[in-house]
Amino acid sequence: MQYRRLGRAGLRVSALSLGSWVTYHNQVGADSAVEMMAAAFDGGINFFDNAEGYAGGRSEEIMGQALKRLGWPRLNYVVSTKFFWGLDRAGEAVNRRDTLNRKYLMQAIDGSLKRFGLEHVDLVYCHRPDPHTPIEETVWAMSDMIRQGKALYWGTSEWSAGDIRAAWEIAERHHLHKPVVEQPQYHLFHRKRVEQEYARLYDDIGLGLTTWSPLASGLLTGKYRDGVPPGSRATVENYTFLREGLTHPARNAAVARLSEVAAEMGVTTAQLAIGWAARNPRVSSVITGASSVDQLRSNLGALDACTRLTPELLARIDEITAGLAD
Repeated sequence: MQYRRLGRAGLRVSALSLGSWVTYHNQVGADSAVEMMAAAFDGGINFFDNAEGYAGGRSEEIMGQALKRLGWPRLNYVVSTKFFWGLDRAGEAVNRRDTLNRKYLMQAIDGSLKRFGLEHVDLVYCHRPDPHTPIEETVWAMSDMIRQGKALYWGTSEWSAGDIRAAWEIAERHHLHKPVVEQPQYHLFHRKRVEQEYARLYDDIGLGLTTWSPLASGLLTGKYRDGVPPGSRATVENYTFLREGLTHPARNAAVARLSEVAAEMGVTTAQLAIGWAARNPRVSSVITGASSVDQLRSNLGALDACTRLTPELLARIDEITAGLAD
């Protein structure tokens, strides 16, 4: 396993990490989580990603139960969570969802720590931008979480480069804790934000990246080339919105060509896709998902694929995906 600094921060995270979106509670219970997190840890993964909104808080509870049973020293692993969506999706508590105001954030961290059974999380993200709350209010609240010892570092997820820079400059001006990491979607069909929009931020403010969806929600495994298979994430309740993207004809045709490149390399299409994301030196960690230990161990093979991606192969991959990436 490779370990990389989180941008300019001193924290080192595994190049591949394990996330819980969709899987925990929906497809994975506490026993399976223990088994998979143990296998991930044995494979060198030290970073486990979560969010308050995943499965309405149940994902954090399951990960917390698994961590308690595994009994690892706290210094040996990194845990993250994210805030914005809230838990009260259908109620009238307007300050408990779709916001980054101070009231919500200062209570959300306490709820997450209780579900995890932890005294602090290592990373906490603003899960989406909030156009209705001043960025300065959000920056003060996130900095205060760190000052209170409830989190160690903070960052953003799917924020624009302009908003990230604004948050950093507010923190700089007021001597607050600065955002050190962004968590964007990044895969062969979604590249411009990481490769173009954020380009100045890497050197200017030392931004690190923990990227999500390296397989484009499963599209880059090749299993959707003939439609939606039973039991896939596109059939999970509340995630059927993924179906249109997963059955995209032109992108699936490109995946078929990518599978030929992968076969020549002696790796799976999924390993090729994850390895491609991990080969970007700006990426601190690629967040992977798995619903079985076998799938997790296969994903770990992406590090080998990463080392085999020569300039010639990268040029072929760019040609195959040309015009299909946003």
